[in-house]
Amino acid sequence: MEVANSIIVWASLLTGSLFAVIGGIGVLRLPDVYTRLHGAGITDTMGAGLILFGLAVHEGFTLITVKLVLIFIFLIITSPASSNAVANAAHSSGLRPMLDSDLKNKASSNSGARS
Repeated sequence: MEVANSIIVWASLLTGSLFAVIGGIGVLRLPDVYTRLHGAGITDTMGAGLILFGLAVHEGFTLITVKLVLIFIFLIITSPASSNAVANAAHSSGLRPMLDSDLKNKASSNSGARS
């Protein structure tokens, strides 16, 4: 039983860390604010959620686990709300989403400049 517990803990911690790293790369590499919000949302919900789950399984049923569950519930509620607030503020300030045609125009102007 202890081996299965350790496997679940390590799998969820590693998977949560992987989601956090992928989300961080997404925040750095994606082209506009709206797609970057998606990367940040993955980091908050999946990455932190899986890490908190792994920590809760590791602790067993104690007061620490109750606190970890409350932190997870707080993240589930606040992460989408904060992403929505940032996207709404960006849209209100006049920032428009980048479309495929914008990316093609940017790529063609960059390739012409290099030639």
